Amino acid sequence: MTEPLVTFRNVKKHFGDFVAVREMDLDIHTGEFLAIMGSSGCGKTTTLRMLAGLEAPTSGEIRIGGDLMNDVKPHERDTPLVWQSLALFPFLSARENVEFGLKMRGVDKDERKRRALEWLDRMEIGEFADRNITTLSGGQKQRVALARSLVMEPQMLLLDEPLSALDANLVIRMQAVLTRLQKELGITFVYVTHSQSEAFAMADRVVIMSQGEIAQVGSPKDIYRSPANRFVAEFVGRNNILGGTVISQSSETVSVSTTSGDFTAVAPADQRTTGSDLTFSVSADLVSVSIDQPDALNKVQCNVISEEFIGSVVTLFLESADGHEFKVQMQERDLIELDLRSGSQIWLSWLPENAHVLDGD
Repeated sequence: MTEPLVTFRNVKKHFGDFVAVREMDLDIHTGEFLAIMGSSGCGKTTTLRMLAGLEAPTSGEIRIGGDLMNDVKPHERDTPLVWQSLALFPFLSARENVEFGLKMRGVDKDERKRRALEWLDRMEIGEFADRNITTLSGGQKQRVALARSLVMEPQMLLLDEPLSALDANLVIRMQAVLTRLQKELGITFVYVTHSQSEAFAMADRVVIMSQGEIAQVGSPKDIYRSPANRFVAEFVGRNNILGGTVISQSSETVSVSTTSGDFTAVAPADQRTTGSDLTFSVSADLVSVSIDQPDALNKVQCNVISEEFIGSVVTLFLESADGHEFKVQMQERDLIELDLRSGSQIWLSWLPENAHVLDGD
């Protein structure tokens, strides 16, 4: 693998007594789409601001292309940032907004106009080049903001929740635009978001942050199917999380006693110790539902509490006899066949290999 474009080594950022980022180590590779996710206050935006040069790390090193960047000013870095607010100039036209950075770099008038129009055409809004920015829609403004950054031909583009103010249908369209641009241009994208759907739809790798630390880095599939710990399992997807004591073991599996019953899970060797505590998660879409008691190692009877309808997929919320909440995701057409109502009793079951053992926190 080639040397990373960006490296964070033992990076910390304090604001007085508050620790925003603690001992971060992270590599970002040339040409990848990296998304950083986490709840408010986790340190993701601070991380992006340090990469942009808007904040200096309290300690540690940030390098781009091998060069130490800790004290390099934002305008001296090749790291334009697309803001959540877009930060477009309301008194300028779309073209003039795109030209602005080129003008600051001393590019002559004809050349910057040519390049601005070229990028507005690439963003499919060339017809609005001479329109005042205030007359454009949210999606059109978003494309102007992207063109303004990309016209500078950067090696890396930083994006701070750029789609959060758009309507749902525009978000889907802009996801396609961003993904296409990133692949065509080969530019490294570093994208901060609260939205799991955005991150998983676009990114090659996802960083999950919690309380200033990296909880997990991996592909969207790895993070969704194999969360590293309880925090990630709770933060990502619809996971059922159960914890208890190992009561027996075999060469590959363990039997875990929980308040909801005894369950079997495939577990690594260091987690197969009788008498030890063990926590595992089962993704809601890997749980089967039946009216009659199934012939399965892992099964529990639950009452239906409620359902969440999101088009063709429905999430059922259920409760076992001990009060533990379970979640099941299934196709709406399959739910109709079951003819369930609130309070109905049904059986849930899952395979041992679909019980993912979580590392201790």
